[in-house]
Amino acid sequence: MNKGIRFTDEFKQDAVTQVVERGYAVSEVAERLGISTKSLYTWKAQFAKPPNV
Repeated sequence: MNKGIRFTDEFKQDAVTQVVERGYAVSEVAERLGISTKSLYTWKAQFAKPPNV
């Protein structure tokens, strides 16, 4: 897999947007972007949390 590769917050947010707002399946987006479904689920949870103020 992509062990050790770091992705920008913008890349992560775009991936999450494809799932949450556009209705694509996590597995489909992950495969298309070359990332693991685990990463995408983690990012989805991360961006669902309100930012620390």
